[in-house]
Amino acid sequence: MTFFTFTFYAFALILVFAGLRVITTRNPVHAALWLVLSFFTAAAIWILLQAEFLAITLVLVYVGAVMVLFLFVVMMLDVNFDSLRRQFRSYLPQGVIVGALVLLEMTLAVVSSAIGAAQIAPPLPTGSNTKALGSLLYVDYVYPFEIAAVVLLVAIIAAITLTHRKRKATRYQDPAVQANVRREDRVRIVQMPAEKSET
Repeated sequence: MTFFTFTFYAFALILVFAGLRVITTRNPVHAALWLVLSFFTAAAIWILLQAEFLAITLVLVYVGAVMVLFLFVVMMLDVNFDSLRRQFRSYLPQGVIVGALVLLEMTLAVVSSAIGAAQIAPPLPTGSNTKALGSLLYVDYVYPFEIAAVVLLVAIIAAITLTHRKRKATRYQDPAVQANVRREDRVRIVQMPAEKSET
């Protein structure tokens, strides 16, 4: 076993362990920290596979932005985790179905890549992997990339709509009422006689 293979399997084991801890830990903050570890380990695997751009993008975008957002959401929302844990068994059948489908897809991907490895692989593009990735995304797969962007935009709007709560004690201004206001309703001119000083 070469050092590269040993390193790959070590990172893979850490990644699988961190992923399991994400879904088995009870504290959501601890789950987010385990997810940070899994992201860093996945970035290390990308570096081993000579995909440096994807590795640094994974660290910057997911660890630097998304995980900070997750932590803020977990800490700011008042989520009753006890009631969620009581209803855990009701979500178990759907979770098993989704997990089985994901496992089937990963198995098919690994088997098809192992079968396709025996065939002649296409030549690698010249230049950096950043240039090759940009060429694939913005030239060959530009329409799926735009569709994915629209789907993510719809997901963001849906997440904001679902988490938006109207508070009773919140004061807000009605622009229509402000536009229809009259001067007589807001300003009253008072006529007062001038006072003379006694000196």
